Amino acid sequence: MALPSFNWWGKGSHKGTPVVVTMENPNWSMVELEAPSESDFQTSTVTQEKARGKNAKQLTWVLLLKAHRAAGCLTSVASTLFSLGSTIRRRVISGQTDNNDSTPSTENKTVKTRFYNCIKAFLWLSLLLLGFEIAAYFKGWHFGAPKLQLQYIFTAPFGVRDLFDGLYTRWVLIRVGYLAPPLQFLANVCIILFIVQSLDRLVLCLGCFWIRFKKIKPIPKQDAIVDLEENGFFPMVLVQIPMCNEKEVYQQSIAAVCNLDWPKSKILIQVLDDSDEPTTQLLIREEVHKWQQDGARIVYRHRVIRDGYKAGNLKSGMSYSYVKEYEFVAIFDADFQPAPDFLKRTIPHFKDNEDVGLVQARWSFVNKDENLLTRLQNVNLSFHFEVEQQVNGVFINFFGFNGTAGVWRIKALEESGGWLERTTVEDMDIAVRAHLHGWKFVFLNDVECQCELPESYEAYRKQQHRWHSGPMQLFRLCLPDIIRAKISMWKKFNMIFLFFLLRKLILPFYSFTLFCIILPMTMFIPEAELPAWVVCYIPATMSFLNILPTPKSFPFIVPYLLFENTMSVTKFNAMISGLFQLGSAYEWVVTKKSGRSSEGDLVSLVEKETKQQREESEPNLDETKTDILREQKSRQKKHNRMYTKELALAFLLLTASARSLLSAQGGLELGWLPNENFGRRGLAESSVHRLLSSRFRF
Repeated sequence: MALPSFNWWGKGSHKGTPVVVTMENPNWSMVELEAPSESDFQTSTVTQEKARGKNAKQLTWVLLLKAHRAAGCLTSVASTLFSLGSTIRRRVISGQTDNNDSTPSTENKTVKTRFYNCIKAFLWLSLLLLGFEIAAYFKGWHFGAPKLQLQYIFTAPFGVRDLFDGLYTRWVLIRVGYLAPPLQFLANVCIILFIVQSLDRLVLCLGCFWIRFKKIKPIPKQDAIVDLEENGFFPMVLVQIPMCNEKEVYQQSIAAVCNLDWPKSKILIQVLDDSDEPTTQLLIREEVHKWQQDGARIVYRHRVIRDGYKAGNLKSGMSYSYVKEYEFVAIFDADFQPAPDFLKRTIPHFKDNEDVGLVQARWSFVNKDENLLTRLQNVNLSFHFEVEQQVNGVFINFFGFNGTAGVWRIKALEESGGWLERTTVEDMDIAVRAHLHGWKFVFLNDVECQCELPESYEAYRKQQHRWHSGPMQLFRLCLPDIIRAKISMWKKFNMIFLFFLLRKLILPFYSFTLFCIILPMTMFIPEAELPAWVVCYIPATMSFLNILPTPKSFPFIVPYLLFENTMSVTKFNAMISGLFQLGSAYEWVVTKKSGRSSEGDLVSLVEKETKQQREESEPNLDETKTDILREQKSRQKKHNRMYTKELALAFLLLTASARSLLSAQGGLELGWLPNENFGRRGLAESSVHRLLSSRFRF
């Protein structure tokens, strides 16, 4: 075997050096390997250069294509923003905002826009301050403590450097000496309220955990169950269904109540219709007549004088002479669909418990997964029932009546003064007065009554306004009665501080003031500080606790936080309206329903109808449906409204977050540069601060 030569690259006379391998084994073949020549290297170099040129051209084309796409995206974004601005301008001009609602309102326009103007003032101030901060950064206006002394300011030409320089310097002085102290004081007050309310919520969650751990729940006495099942002892029950222009849901509620498993001779159903639409009245009357023919004891009542909203409607239903024959009254709103065994699971709790005046069932929702709004509402209401009402019902036998899905002892209603029309929360009013008279309440977390959640923001906002303004009206009216009531001091403390002040007044006050006003302002007035545990840790923990009753809602925790901040505007505005008795506090708007039925309700209803009943009711229903279609065609097309207060608050928070982001990235400073003699808050502790407090006067 000959060894190959390794200096083949230095020779150019031959093409290559052959390598011959000879093997004795005949199964192996001879292979000749030739080394590369210089021409091969030259060819490969030219090929590589061509490939590089080709790759460079391809890269250029790719970059040009991406640049073209980016330019197209920017153009589309610009056109989208322009069209969005045009749409907003058209809607504002045409009055399609929440300030120009078509719903009748008793509120003065000046009062209605006052709160919105305050938010706008904060928004424009934040934009102005952000402009100053950006200008200070690009101009290099970073002042040390010596340049912020008053002698330097008044002796230097043109203020410090020029007019804007002087204005910015004076703004820093005013900010440190006059704006930061009151803002910090208000922040400290809100922090204290926030801690107290968080402790209250934590105690409620611990109580709920204890109830689950010990498996505590109200259990009726065995004698009551035996009386119902074996002895057939059924007390007389009156069922009331108040409704007003709710043609989407009247069939479901009437059908569900008529299917209650209770002897027909022991139950009477009142359909209390306050509708002012003739077609709706006719539809409801036809439905009642159909069930009367089916053997149900149901009557239709319509008021000529519609005063007092729902309280007046219920009061009129209790004014008939035959009500004296009944011992209990069950109340269901028009969109509620009780299960057939509802009365059998609630009435026994009154047996041999003469001090029990109310048995309240829990709500469940047929449309909780309809959209993001209903999912977030489900989080709040699930916490309200699972934690707040269950804990209060087990440990102190008092909670606010929910206005529906509950059974009252008629004697408790009469002794407490009956339904009053003085507020828009007649349910909470009667509950407070009954508790002051010594009646106890029972909450059944395992008995559910299906209903609907508002699916539009407009309907939900109006509902929340009524729910948060009414308690403040009631607090003003009931406070003297609570103080004079012959109940224990603990019950008075619970009702005044926990039930009204902490959960109805302090909660909307600090949630709006702390997180929607003070927190954005600290971005522009950094001398007022908020601890990180107030801004991040405790709110995150409280939100986590709120979602515990609905574990499937954990993916929506971030939208839930944003949603609560947005709704704090409406809740705070409603709380102020109710506390100071402004015009909007007495508004009552029926929550719009979509008419979603529970599982199988409509199917069971159709199965129970006879052919004769359908033949008798179809002609009239066809006429009324035709009238409804005509009304819908005559109405103007409904547009999505712009909610100015929420949008103004959103831009305020966006401006503050932009300032915070620029500051965190090093783009903006605080307006002054501390030197070696100053700490992080050196300016406020320096001699400049003392000069401000002693010499500087406006």
